Amino acid sequence: MEYESLVDKVNNAFDNYELFFLKEKTKKYESRDKELYGVELKEEEGIALRGIKNNRMVFSYTYDKGDKGITALLENAKILIPFVEDDKDIDFPGQYDNYPFLRLYDYEGLKVNDIEKVSLLLKMEKTMLDYDRRIVTTRNCGLQETEIQTRIINSKGLKAEGKKTLYTLFALCVAKDEDEVSWYDWSWANSLNKIDGKELGTEIAQKAISFLFSKQISTGIYEGILTPQASCEMLGILSSSFLSESLYKNKTRLKEKTGTRCFSDIINIIDSGKEGMGSFPFDGEGVLSGENILVRDGYFEGFLYDTYYGKKFGKASTGNGVRRGVKEPPACAPRGFFIEKGERDIRGAMTDGIIIEELMGTHTANPITGDFSLGAVGHLYKNGIKTPFKGVIFSGNIFELLNNVKEVGTDLMFYEIYGSPSLFIEGIKISGK
Repeated sequence: MEYESLVDKVNNAFDNYELFFLKEKTKKYESRDKELYGVELKEEEGIALRGIKNNRMVFSYTYDKGDKGITALLENAKILIPFVEDDKDIDFPGQYDNYPFLRLYDYEGLKVNDIEKVSLLLKMEKTMLDYDRRIVTTRNCGLQETEIQTRIINSKGLKAEGKKTLYTLFALCVAKDEDEVSWYDWSWANSLNKIDGKELGTEIAQKAISFLFSKQISTGIYEGILTPQASCEMLGILSSSFLSESLYKNKTRLKEKTGTRCFSDIINIIDSGKEGMGSFPFDGEGVLSGENILVRDGYFEGFLYDTYYGKKFGKASTGNGVRRGVKEPPACAPRGFFIEKGERDIRGAMTDGIIIEELMGTHTANPITGDFSLGAVGHLYKNGIKTPFKGVIFSGNIFELLNNVKEVGTDLMFYEIYGSPSLFIEGIKISGK
Protein backbone atom coordinates (compact mmCIF):
# COMPACT_ATOMS: atom_id res chain seq x y z
CA MET A 1 0.00 0.00 0.00
CA GLU A 2 1.37 3.42 -0.93
CA TYR A 3 2.16 5.91 1.83
CA GLU A 4 -0.33 8.48 0.49
CA SER A 5 -3.05 5.85 0.37
CA LEU A 6 -2.48 4.98 4.03
CA VAL A 7 -2.76 8.65 5.02
CA ASP A 8 -6.02 8.97 3.07
CA LYS A 9 -7.54 5.93 4.73
CA VAL A 10 -6.57 7.09 8.24
CA ASN A 11 -7.78 10.63 7.54
CA ASN A 12 -11.19 9.31 6.48
CA ALA A 13 -11.51 7.12 9.56
CA PHE A 14 -10.71 9.65 12.31
CA ASP A 15 -11.23 13.27 13.28
CA ASN A 16 -7.47 13.53 13.98
CA TYR A 17 -4.67 11.02 13.61
CA GLU A 18 -0.96 10.39 14.14
CA LEU A 19 1.24 7.87 12.34
CA PHE A 20 4.55 6.76 13.80
CA PHE A 21 7.04 4.84 11.64
CA LEU A 22 10.03 3.08 13.18
CA LYS A 23 12.81 1.09 11.55
CA GLU A 24 15.46 -0.39 13.82
CA LYS A 25 18.48 -2.52 12.90
CA THR A 26 20.68 -4.13 15.53
CA LYS A 27 23.91 -6.06 15.17
CA LYS A 28 25.41 -7.61 18.28
CA TYR A 29 28.90 -9.12 18.47
CA GLU A 30 29.82 -11.39 21.40
CA SER A 31 33.24 -12.70 22.42
CA ARG A 32 34.47 -15.46 24.71
CA ASP A 33 38.01 -16.64 25.51
CA LYS A 34 39.48 -13.89 23.29
CA GLU A 35 37.61 -15.13 20.23
CA LEU A 36 34.42 -14.15 18.45
CA TYR A 37 31.62 -16.21 19.95
CA GLY A 38 28.62 -15.08 17.93
CA VAL A 39 26.93 -12.38 15.85
CA GLU A 40 23.23 -11.64 16.24
CA LEU A 41 21.27 -9.66 13.66
CA LYS A 42 17.84 -8.18 14.24
CA GLU A 43 15.69 -5.86 12.15
CA GLU A 44 12.22 -4.50 12.91
CA GLU A 45 10.04 -2.13 10.96
CA GLY A 46 6.63 -1.10 12.18
CA ILE A 47 3.85 1.46 12.08
CA ALA A 48 1.81 2.74 15.04
CA LEU A 49 -1.45 4.65 14.77
CA ARG A 50 -3.17 6.91 17.25
CA GLY A 51 -6.60 8.03 16.13
CA ILE A 52 -9.10 10.41 17.72
CA LYS A 53 -12.82 10.07 17.06
CA ASN A 54 -15.44 11.97 19.07
CA ASN A 55 -12.90 12.81 21.82
CA ARG A 56 -11.84 9.19 22.12
CA MET A 57 -8.27 8.11 21.38
CA VAL A 58 -7.36 4.60 20.23
CA PHE A 59 -4.00 2.99 19.54
CA SER A 60 -2.97 0.24 17.14
CA TYR A 61 0.27 -1.01 15.58
CA THR A 62 1.55 -3.46 12.97
CA TYR A 63 4.85 -4.87 11.73
CA ASP A 64 3.27 -5.90 8.45
CA LYS A 65 3.82 -3.40 5.62
CA GLY A 66 1.42 -5.17 3.24
CA ASP A 67 -2.23 -4.38 2.56
CA LYS A 68 -3.37 -7.03 5.02
CA GLY A 69 -1.38 -5.54 7.88
CA ILE A 70 -2.44 -1.97 7.15
CA THR A 71 -6.10 -3.01 6.95
CA ALA A 72 -5.78 -4.76 10.32
CA LEU A 73 -4.11 -1.66 11.78
CA LEU A 74 -7.13 0.47 10.85
CA GLU A 75 -9.81 -2.06 11.68
CA ASN A 76 -8.35 -2.85 15.10
CA ALA A 77 -8.23 0.84 15.93
CA LYS A 78 -11.83 1.46 14.85
CA ILE A 79 -13.11 -1.53 16.83
CA LEU A 80 -11.72 -0.01 20.04
CA ILE A 81 -13.52 3.34 19.76
CA PRO A 82 -16.77 2.37 21.57
CA PHE A 83 -14.79 0.99 24.52
CA VAL A 84 -12.74 4.14 25.20
CA GLU A 85 -13.87 6.95 27.47
CA ASP A 86 -14.36 10.50 26.20
CA ASP A 87 -11.53 12.85 27.13
CA LYS A 88 -11.52 16.46 25.94
CA ASP A 89 -7.79 16.82 26.69
CA ILE A 90 -6.53 14.28 24.15
CA ASP A 91 -4.74 16.05 21.34
CA PHE A 92 -1.74 16.06 19.03
CA PRO A 93 0.92 18.77 18.75
CA GLY A 94 1.01 21.13 15.79
CA GLN A 95 3.85 21.48 13.32
CA TYR A 96 7.34 22.81 14.05
CA ASP A 97 9.52 24.70 11.59
CA ASN A 98 13.02 23.99 12.87
CA TYR A 99 14.18 20.93 14.78
CA PRO A 100 17.62 21.09 16.45
CA PHE A 101 20.54 19.58 14.55
CA LEU A 102 22.22 16.88 16.62
CA ARG A 103 25.20 14.78 15.52
CA LEU A 104 23.65 11.42 16.30
CA TYR A 105 24.13 9.43 13.10
CA ASP A 106 27.49 7.84 12.37
CA TYR A 107 27.69 7.27 8.62
CA GLU A 108 31.35 6.29 8.82
CA GLY A 109 30.85 3.88 11.71
CA LEU A 110 28.23 1.93 9.80
CA LYS A 111 30.74 1.48 6.97
CA VAL A 112 33.41 -0.03 9.21
CA ASN A 113 33.77 -3.74 8.47
CA ASP A 114 33.02 -6.53 10.93
CA ILE A 115 36.70 -7.38 11.39
CA GLU A 116 37.49 -3.97 12.86
CA LYS A 117 34.44 -4.01 15.15
CA VAL A 118 35.28 -7.49 16.41
CA SER A 119 38.86 -6.33 16.97
CA LEU A 120 37.59 -3.53 19.22
CA LEU A 121 35.61 -6.06 21.26
CA LEU A 122 38.48 -8.55 21.53
CA LYS A 123 40.84 -5.76 22.61
CA MET A 124 38.53 -5.01 25.54
CA GLU A 125 38.37 -8.65 26.62
CA LYS A 126 42.13 -9.14 26.22
CA THR A 127 42.78 -6.02 28.28
CA MET A 128 40.76 -7.45 31.16
CA LEU A 129 42.31 -10.91 31.05
CA ASP A 130 45.86 -9.55 30.81
CA TYR A 131 45.42 -6.90 33.48
CA ASP A 132 46.16 -9.12 36.50
CA ARG A 133 46.71 -12.85 37.02
CA ARG A 134 43.78 -12.79 39.46
CA ILE A 135 41.35 -12.00 36.63
CA VAL A 136 40.22 -15.55 35.91
CA THR A 137 37.47 -15.16 33.34
CA THR A 138 35.18 -12.77 31.49
CA ARG A 139 31.47 -13.00 30.72
CA ASN A 140 28.87 -11.11 28.73
CA CYS A 141 31.42 -9.35 26.54
CA GLY A 142 29.66 -7.63 23.67
CA LEU A 143 29.47 -4.75 21.24
CA GLN A 144 26.04 -3.70 19.98
CA GLU A 145 25.42 -1.43 17.01
CA THR A 146 21.91 0.01 16.65
CA GLU A 147 20.56 2.11 13.79
CA ILE A 148 17.22 3.84 14.38
CA GLN A 149 15.09 5.71 11.83
CA THR A 150 11.87 7.45 12.84
CA ARG A 151 9.14 9.42 11.12
CA ILE A 152 6.04 11.01 12.66
CA ILE A 153 3.18 12.74 10.86
CA ASN A 154 -0.19 13.88 12.12
CA SER A 155 -3.35 15.57 10.90
CA LYS A 156 -2.26 18.95 12.30
CA GLY A 157 0.51 19.25 9.74
CA LEU A 158 3.36 17.90 11.87
CA LYS A 159 6.09 16.11 9.94
CA ALA A 160 9.23 14.96 11.70
CA GLU A 161 12.00 12.66 10.51
CA GLY A 162 15.21 11.66 12.23
CA LYS A 163 17.80 8.94 12.61
CA LYS A 164 20.55 7.98 15.02
CA THR A 165 23.13 5.32 15.74
CA LEU A 166 24.05 3.88 19.12
CA TYR A 167 27.13 1.84 19.97
CA THR A 168 27.18 0.02 23.31
CA LEU A 169 30.19 -1.87 24.67
CA PHE A 170 29.77 -4.03 27.77
CA ALA A 171 31.51 -6.74 29.79
CA LEU A 172 31.85 -8.50 33.13
CA CYS A 173 35.06 -9.90 34.56
CA VAL A 174 35.69 -12.18 37.52
CA ALA A 175 38.62 -11.81 39.91
CA LYS A 176 39.64 -14.56 42.33
CA ASP A 177 42.01 -14.77 45.27
CA GLU A 178 40.89 -15.87 48.73
CA ASP A 179 37.44 -14.77 47.60
CA GLU A 180 35.77 -14.26 44.23
CA VAL A 181 34.27 -11.01 42.99
CA SER A 182 32.98 -9.67 39.69
CA TRP A 183 32.35 -6.29 38.13
CA TYR A 184 30.12 -5.34 35.20
CA ASP A 185 30.14 -2.05 33.36
CA TRP A 186 29.40 -0.57 29.97
CA SER A 187 29.89 2.52 27.85
CA TRP A 188 28.04 4.01 24.91
CA ALA A 189 28.37 6.61 22.19
CA ASN A 190 26.58 7.69 19.03
CA SER A 191 29.82 7.28 17.07
CA LEU A 192 31.93 4.14 16.85
CA ASN A 193 35.21 6.07 17.07
CA LYS A 194 34.24 7.31 20.53
CA ILE A 195 34.10 3.77 21.93
CA ASP A 196 37.38 2.72 23.57
CA GLY A 197 37.65 -1.00 24.29
CA LYS A 198 41.00 -0.79 26.07
CA GLU A 199 39.83 2.01 28.36
CA LEU A 200 36.63 0.23 29.37
CA GLY A 201 38.42 -3.10 29.82
CA THR A 202 41.00 -1.49 32.10
CA GLU A 203 38.31 0.21 34.21
CA ILE A 204 36.34 -3.01 34.66
CA ALA A 205 39.44 -5.03 35.57
CA GLN A 206 40.62 -2.39 38.04
CA LYS A 207 37.24 -2.34 39.77
CA ALA A 208 37.06 -6.13 40.01
CA ILE A 209 40.54 -6.34 41.57
CA SER A 210 39.73 -3.48 43.95
CA PHE A 211 36.86 -5.46 45.49
CA LEU A 212 38.91 -8.51 46.46
CA PHE A 213 38.94 -9.08 50.24
CA SER A 214 35.74 -7.06 50.73
CA LYS A 215 34.22 -7.04 54.21
CA GLN A 216 31.37 -5.37 56.03
CA ILE A 217 31.99 -1.97 57.54
CA SER A 218 30.53 -0.83 60.84
CA THR A 219 27.01 0.52 61.16
CA GLY A 220 27.06 4.29 61.29
CA ILE A 221 26.50 7.62 59.60
CA TYR A 222 29.26 8.48 57.16
CA GLU A 223 30.20 11.24 54.81
CA GLY A 224 31.39 10.30 51.39
CA ILE A 225 30.78 10.05 47.68
CA LEU A 226 28.22 8.49 45.39
CA THR A 227 29.91 7.70 42.05
CA PRO A 228 28.14 8.65 38.80
CA GLN A 229 26.87 5.09 38.39
CA ALA A 230 25.35 5.02 41.89
CA SER A 231 24.01 8.57 41.58
CA CYS A 232 22.30 7.72 38.28
CA GLU A 233 20.54 4.81 39.97
CA MET A 234 19.25 7.23 42.62
CA LEU A 235 18.02 9.60 39.91
CA GLY A 236 15.96 6.72 38.55
CA ILE A 237 14.05 6.80 41.85
CA LEU A 238 13.71 10.57 41.86
CA SER A 239 12.74 11.34 38.26
CA SER A 240 9.06 10.33 38.42
CA SER A 241 8.49 13.09 40.98
CA PHE A 242 9.08 15.65 38.19
CA LEU A 243 6.44 14.25 35.82
CA SER A 244 3.14 16.04 35.27
CA GLU A 245 1.44 12.64 35.23
CA SER A 246 2.63 12.12 38.81
CA LEU A 247 1.34 15.59 39.68
CA TYR A 248 -2.06 14.81 38.16
CA LYS A 249 -2.27 11.51 40.06
CA ASN A 250 -1.03 13.13 43.28
CA LYS A 251 2.05 10.90 43.39
CA THR A 252 4.79 13.45 43.94
CA ARG A 253 6.21 15.26 46.94
CA LEU A 254 6.89 18.24 44.70
CA LYS A 255 3.22 19.19 44.39
CA GLU A 256 2.75 22.90 45.19
CA LYS A 257 6.52 23.26 45.72
CA THR A 258 7.35 25.33 42.63
CA GLY A 259 9.69 28.14 43.66
CA THR A 260 10.60 26.37 46.91
CA ARG A 261 14.09 25.16 47.83
CA CYS A 262 13.79 21.39 47.92
CA PHE A 263 17.44 20.35 47.46
CA SER A 264 20.96 21.47 48.32
CA ASP A 265 21.71 24.92 46.91
CA ILE A 266 24.50 23.47 44.75
CA ILE A 267 22.14 21.06 42.96
CA ASN A 268 20.96 21.90 39.44
CA ILE A 269 18.83 19.31 37.65
CA ILE A 270 18.05 19.45 33.94
CA ASP A 271 16.03 17.25 31.62
CA SER A 272 17.20 17.59 28.03
CA GLY A 273 16.12 15.84 24.86
CA LYS A 274 19.62 16.53 23.53
CA GLU A 275 21.60 14.59 26.16
CA GLY A 276 22.03 10.94 27.08
CA MET A 277 21.09 7.80 25.21
CA GLY A 278 17.58 9.12 24.57
CA SER A 279 18.77 12.21 22.71
CA PHE A 280 16.91 12.95 19.47
CA PRO A 281 15.71 16.09 17.63
CA PHE A 282 12.13 15.46 18.76
CA ASP A 283 10.17 13.38 21.26
CA GLY A 284 7.79 10.50 20.58
CA GLU A 285 5.02 12.90 19.52
CA GLY A 286 7.18 15.06 17.25
CA VAL A 287 7.62 17.92 19.74
CA LEU A 288 11.04 19.51 19.31
CA SER A 289 13.68 18.69 21.90
CA GLY A 290 14.86 21.35 24.29
CA GLU A 291 16.42 21.85 27.69
CA ASN A 292 14.16 21.99 30.74
CA ILE A 293 15.65 23.37 33.95
CA LEU A 294 13.91 21.54 36.78
CA VAL A 295 16.04 22.56 39.77
CA ARG A 296 18.17 25.71 39.91
CA ASP A 297 20.41 26.26 42.95
CA GLY A 298 18.24 23.82 44.88
CA TYR A 299 14.93 25.50 43.97
CA PHE A 300 12.27 23.46 42.21
CA GLU A 301 11.32 25.19 38.94
CA GLY A 302 8.55 23.03 37.45
CA PHE A 303 7.34 19.75 35.96
CA LEU A 304 7.79 17.89 32.69
CA TYR A 305 4.83 17.69 30.28
CA ASP A 306 3.77 15.73 27.26
CA THR A 307 0.94 16.98 25.05
CA TYR A 308 -1.84 15.28 27.03
CA TYR A 309 -0.88 16.37 30.55
CA GLY A 310 0.25 19.73 29.24
CA LYS A 311 -3.28 20.38 28.05
CA LYS A 312 -4.72 19.25 31.37
CA PHE A 313 -2.59 21.82 33.19
CA GLY A 314 -2.73 24.54 30.53
CA LYS A 315 0.98 24.13 29.76
CA ALA A 316 2.93 23.58 26.56
CA SER A 317 4.58 20.21 26.10
CA THR A 318 8.20 20.21 27.29
CA GLY A 319 9.04 17.51 24.75
CA ASN A 320 8.56 14.63 27.17
CA GLY A 321 6.22 12.34 25.28
CA VAL A 322 8.44 9.24 25.20
CA ARG A 323 7.96 6.07 23.13
CA ARG A 324 9.48 2.71 24.07
CA GLY A 325 8.88 1.35 20.56
CA VAL A 326 6.09 0.62 18.13
CA LYS A 327 4.06 -1.49 20.57
CA GLU A 328 3.32 1.30 23.07
CA PRO A 329 1.86 4.80 22.71
CA PRO A 330 3.96 7.72 23.98
CA ALA A 331 3.88 8.43 27.70
CA CYS A 332 5.10 11.27 29.90
CA ALA A 333 8.67 10.42 30.92
CA PRO A 334 12.16 11.93 31.35
CA ARG A 335 14.44 12.16 28.29
CA GLY A 336 17.95 13.07 29.48
CA PHE A 337 17.62 13.64 33.23
CA PHE A 338 20.86 14.80 34.84
CA ILE A 339 22.57 16.74 37.60
CA GLU A 340 24.79 19.49 36.28
CA LYS A 341 28.52 19.01 36.91
CA GLY A 342 30.54 21.07 39.36
CA GLU A 343 33.96 22.69 39.18
CA ARG A 344 36.32 20.29 41.00
CA ASP A 345 37.37 16.64 40.89
CA ILE A 346 36.11 15.47 44.26
CA ARG A 347 37.00 11.79 43.95
CA GLY A 348 40.71 12.48 43.63
CA ALA A 349 40.64 14.45 46.87
CA MET A 350 39.03 11.69 48.94
CA THR A 351 41.04 10.67 52.05
CA ASP A 352 38.45 9.85 54.74
CA GLY A 353 34.91 8.57 54.29
CA ILE A 354 33.22 6.12 51.94
CA ILE A 355 32.69 5.87 48.21
CA ILE A 356 29.56 3.97 47.16
CA GLU A 357 30.23 2.40 43.77
CA GLU A 358 27.11 0.33 43.14
CA LEU A 359 23.59 -0.03 44.50
CA MET A 360 21.32 -3.08 44.46
CA GLY A 361 17.53 -3.23 44.68
CA THR A 362 16.61 0.27 43.49
CA HIS A 363 13.32 -1.18 42.18
CA THR A 364 12.25 -1.61 45.82
CA ALA A 365 12.51 2.11 46.61
CA ASN A 366 9.36 4.22 46.98
CA PRO A 367 9.36 6.78 44.13
CA ILE A 368 6.59 8.82 45.77
CA THR A 369 8.01 9.28 49.28
CA GLY A 370 11.63 8.84 48.18
CA ASP A 371 12.36 6.29 50.92
CA PHE A 372 14.91 3.60 50.05
CA SER A 373 16.84 0.72 51.60
CA LEU A 374 19.42 -0.67 49.20
CA GLY A 375 22.36 -3.01 49.11
CA ALA A 376 25.65 -1.20 48.53
CA VAL A 377 29.26 -1.96 47.71
CA GLY A 378 32.16 0.44 47.69
CA HIS A 379 35.31 1.53 49.43
CA LEU A 380 36.10 2.90 52.88
CA TYR A 381 38.86 5.50 53.05
CA LYS A 382 40.76 6.07 56.29
CA ASN A 383 43.84 8.30 56.28
CA GLY A 384 44.04 7.77 52.53
CA ILE A 385 44.03 3.96 52.80
CA LYS A 386 41.30 2.30 50.72
CA THR A 387 39.44 -0.84 51.91
CA PRO A 388 36.62 -2.50 49.92
CA PHE A 389 33.28 -3.24 51.58
CA LYS A 390 30.18 -5.26 50.73
CA GLY A 391 27.10 -6.72 52.44
CA VAL A 392 25.84 -3.42 53.86
CA ILE A 393 22.52 -1.58 53.60
CA PHE A 394 22.35 2.03 52.51
CA SER A 395 19.05 3.60 53.61
CA GLY A 396 17.40 6.98 53.76
CA ASN A 397 15.29 9.33 51.68
CA ILE A 398 16.35 10.62 48.26
CA PHE A 399 15.03 14.14 48.92
CA GLU A 400 16.91 14.38 52.23
CA LEU A 401 20.01 12.86 50.63
CA LEU A 402 20.10 15.50 47.89
CA ASN A 403 19.63 18.17 50.56
CA ASN A 404 22.86 16.96 52.13
CA VAL A 405 25.02 17.26 48.99
CA LYS A 406 28.02 19.44 49.86
CA GLU A 407 29.96 19.25 46.61
CA VAL A 408 29.38 18.16 43.02
CA GLY A 409 32.19 16.68 40.92
CA THR A 410 33.21 17.26 37.32
CA ASP A 411 32.92 13.63 36.13
CA LEU A 412 29.42 13.80 34.62
CA MET A 413 28.46 10.46 33.05
CA PHE A 414 25.23 9.19 31.50
CA TYR A 415 23.88 5.73 32.11
CA GLU A 416 21.00 5.42 29.64
CA ILE A 417 18.76 8.47 30.21
CA TYR A 418 20.22 9.44 33.61
CA GLY A 419 23.37 11.47 34.12
CA SER A 420 25.30 12.57 37.16
CA PRO A 421 28.77 13.52 38.37
CA SER A 422 30.09 12.21 41.68
CA LEU A 423 28.27 13.70 44.67
CA PHE A 424 29.88 14.38 48.06
CA ILE A 425 27.22 13.85 50.71
CA GLU A 426 26.96 14.13 54.48
CA GLY A 427 24.71 11.85 56.53
CA ILE A 428 25.04 8.56 54.59
CA LYS A 429 23.31 5.93 56.73
CA ILE A 430 24.96 2.52 56.59
CA SER A 431 23.83 -0.68 58.34
CA GLY A 432 26.73 -3.11 58.52
CA LYS A 433 28.33 -5.18 61.23
